[in-house]
Amino acid sequence: MYYRTLLKFVFAIALMAASSARATVQVFACEPEWAALATEDRRRQGGGHGGHQRPAGPALYPGPAQPDRRYSGSRPGDLFRRRLEAGWLPVLLGKGNNPKVQPPAGYLLASDYVNRLEIPAQLDRAQGDIHAEGNPHIQTDPRNIALVANVIAERLQQVDPGNAQNYQQGLAAFQDKWGRAIAAWERQAAPLRGKAVVPHHKSWVYLENWLGLVEVATLEPKPGVPPSAAHLQELLVQLQASPAGLIIRAPYQDPQASEWLTKQTGIPNAVLPFTVGGTPEADNLYSLFDVTLRTLLDNMVPKNAQ
Repeated sequence: MYYRTLLKFVFAIALMAASSARATVQVFACEPEWAALATEDRRRQGGGHGGHQRPAGPALYPGPAQPDRRYSGSRPGDLFRRRLEAGWLPVLLGKGNNPKVQPPAGYLLASDYVNRLEIPAQLDRAQGDIHAEGNPHIQTDPRNIALVANVIAERLQQVDPGNAQNYQQGLAAFQDKWGRAIAAWERQAAPLRGKAVVPHHKSWVYLENWLGLVEVATLEPKPGVPPSAAHLQELLVQLQASPAGLIIRAPYQDPQASEWLTKQTGIPNAVLPFTVGGTPEADNLYSLFDVTLRTLLDNMVPKNAQ
């Protein structure tokens, strides 16, 4: 079975109107970046019920940001926490027996609304951990965040039509601030264009596409296959002949391979947060990209050129 996608956003919405005259929209997000987007500055993201500027209820995220939940751990608890949402979410929705969180209105997959990269021409498990719908790590490009925000606002208006105008206004305010942030990040990142990088896993294709980084190799010989000694020796020869600017990994990935390669080649390695909460500093959507760009620039561009 091919992995559906780690970072598809499943957006389950339920109107909690039981005994309250003021309905509250509850959001369940399978990944921290989408929980952050759904609750990002709630004063702007949604309407104010009776002047209360927090119409959107909590965005629930079932697990820590750090582990890669595609892979099984050794303990039963790890198996449960890291199981794909493609496996547990349909069961959860079915057992919940709540029509409000079913397609089309109450269930949203973020990657359906962006231009997905690396869609395979054919499916073959011999190629490693490939994704039939394309590379799932869409959140590493802030332009994708903007696209998903549009869909979230539209969907909130469908399930909570009484506050449609408030959601429209909230979206406009968010998109204005987010658009200005993207423009600033792109100006800041201009020196990175054309720089060669070696990621641990193919986690960064959307970031690379956005910033013009060039992925010259990966530490994994195939997606999802741990770095082997033979593959690392091949990389060593390649990078000694044509050095890259940086070796990149996510917080949950084993540092051993990247640190070994750094020691052998002198090419620095760095951890990028990957998602909201991936590192302590990256505690919201804006700081996620602030930290990512600062890390890239500090390791690949001289201070006087930034």
